[in-house]
Amino acid sequence: MIAFDQVTVHYDDMAEPVLREVDLTVEEGELCLVVGHTGVGKSTLLGLVNGLVPHFTGGTLHGRVTVDGRDTADHPPRELADVVGVVGQDPLDGFVTDTVEEELAYSMEQLAIPPATMRKRVEETLDLLGLADLRHRALYELSGGQQQRVAIGSVLTAHPRVLVLDEPTSALDPAAAEEVLAAVTRLVHDLGVTVLVAEHRLERVVQYADRVLHLPGGGRVEPGAPAEVFRTSAIAPPVVELGRLADWSPLPLSIRDARRAAAGLRSRLAPAPPPVRSRPAPRSADTAGAEGAVEDAAKAPASPVLLTARGVTVSYRGVAAVREVGLTLRAGEVTALMGRNGSGKSSLLWALQGSGPRRSGSVRARRVGGSGGGDPRELSAAAARRLVGLVPQTPTDLLYLESVRQELAQADAESAAAGPTARELLDRLAPGIDGATHPRDLSEGQKLALVLAVQLAAAPGVVLLDEPTRGLDYQAKSRLVRIVDELAGEGRAVLISTHDVEFVARAADRVAVMAEGEIVAEGPTADVIVASPVFAPQVAKVLAPLPYLTVGQVAAVLTGDGGRV
Repeated sequence: MIAFDQVTVHYDDMAEPVLREVDLTVEEGELCLVVGHTGVGKSTLLGLVNGLVPHFTGGTLHGRVTVDGRDTADHPPRELADVVGVVGQDPLDGFVTDTVEEELAYSMEQLAIPPATMRKRVEETLDLLGLADLRHRALYELSGGQQQRVAIGSVLTAHPRVLVLDEPTSALDPAAAEEVLAAVTRLVHDLGVTVLVAEHRLERVVQYADRVLHLPGGGRVEPGAPAEVFRTSAIAPPVVELGRLADWSPLPLSIRDARRAAAGLRSRLAPAPPPVRSRPAPRSADTAGAEGAVEDAAKAPASPVLLTARGVTVSYRGVAAVREVGLTLRAGEVTALMGRNGSGKSSLLWALQGSGPRRSGSVRARRVGGSGGGDPRELSAAAARRLVGLVPQTPTDLLYLESVRQELAQADAESAAAGPTARELLDRLAPGIDGATHPRDLSEGQKLALVLAVQLAAAPGVVLLDEPTRGLDYQAKSRLVRIVDELAGEGRAVLISTHDVEFVARAADRVAVMAEGEIVAEGPTADVIVASPVFAPQVAKVLAPLPYLTVGQVAAVLTGDGGRV
């Protein structure tokens, strides 16, 4: 179905080719998972399949790519639209209509599909992806995860023979991601659709893959069976890392296979409690005597409260998105806000920050050390930023200048804070970014770091992050965990809205779960997520009923490394 013959792609502004002499064949009805660190060429590889590379991206293509017998060098994307369906990383970039139903029908209209068939396929797709209740909603009113499902649905309605998905579950909650991947798998198994999918959250998709296309760098593409590739790959989902640690053979790729192999490991771990998370005690006026001390998060005395929300209600056009929510955020504590798409997480974050609508309720924030405070909504924008900083789902929403240097200078001018400059903060978060670079040319991780530096320049006591791991690979997530730990160690309160259960297991002290605009569960991370079939990380599912969350905890016990991680 897809053939790469000695394919090399070279962009004019790069010293080396992003792909080099790739020979590859993808058969009909095969689901290929494309893996590799950010920047190794995964998006370029996917773009070759429908002709986006080089017709729209530029660069030079050597060799030949054919899809269903058509040479992509001679057929631009519009001439491959009946064969190849593509869903990019940002669904908003691909929308061309106003409502959900119109977007699902659009691609079929362009292919001149009969109206009766169009109506049938729209209804099937609405049911398949759980979008029936949203059919008449405006696209801009949807949550990020809902928009992602619409983008996938708009491609599926055309019944393409080849489906190219670039991080299709990045904005989806775990249940919605399973539904989407189950739908894609049915297309592969029942209709023989060929699928190429690039996804950083490998724990969600690796068990469905027939083959893995590993991009280790240097322009190479190494195909192989999933178990063979992940045995030595530098990136792997937690279930594979656990299998490597325990030296299981064959290497498990699913929770089911791992649990079958884990009986002995559970017996070894049962006598020892999981290591506890630790970080430096918060440095603030309230904890001045604790400088340099390290306390157990579970045993430390209550930290100062930096934000209190009571009875917060948010509504849009009479529909409540957040209902009477109360929340307390403490210094030195990282709280994860979880819940299905559309449960009100982003609306709550914006209400806490002060920019979003709030129909009723109160929010009180205070500065680290206790000097000054108030309701961010009632303060000037500059004063509110000194209390609460928010990094939105799409960090580029806050970037509007022509270079990184200009963004940092503007942040310093607006914050007038006595602490580190925005440049110093950025170098700590993501060193080596050239100040002359345009912000939109940065990687997703670099954009996140830049916006975080801009917000931290005002020295807020409360930091809100909305889906910060979207578009990040495992290495970038590990760096983000360290950043979040540092923020908490400085005495800030951090609230993270996320669907990434593996990130929550590593980063969060507490978890609050939202549903239908309300907080339905709240408590220490292990208490909330270990027993949850939806929000439990892979290690918790494999080792249940033991309360382990991460591979790092298991490794610490097996190696006798002190009992702390």
